Amino acid sequence: MGTMSPWHWVIVIVVLMLLFGSKRLPSAARGLGQSLRIFTSEMKEMQREQTAASSSATAPVSTPGDPRPSAAQPAPTPEPSDPEP
Repeated sequence: MGTMSPWHWVIVIVVLMLLFGSKRLPSAARGLGQSLRIFTSEMKEMQREQTAASSSATAPVSTPGDPRPSAAQPAPTPEPSDPEP
């Protein structure tokens, strides 16, 4: 009862064709495919950034005499200016 037989899938496809038409379904599938590609590429980019951030967090901290800034030191933030009246 919980599984769909091939006839059920045929009926679902026929109903979709009747509802949306044969011209709109390929464009909808194309748009869905593009959205999935964008989503997966963004997820991979987030994972790369996360691994880069975790590897830089374990980077050695610079010594006081070292002229190079350490990756663990935050950048200085500018002072907020007074808003104009």
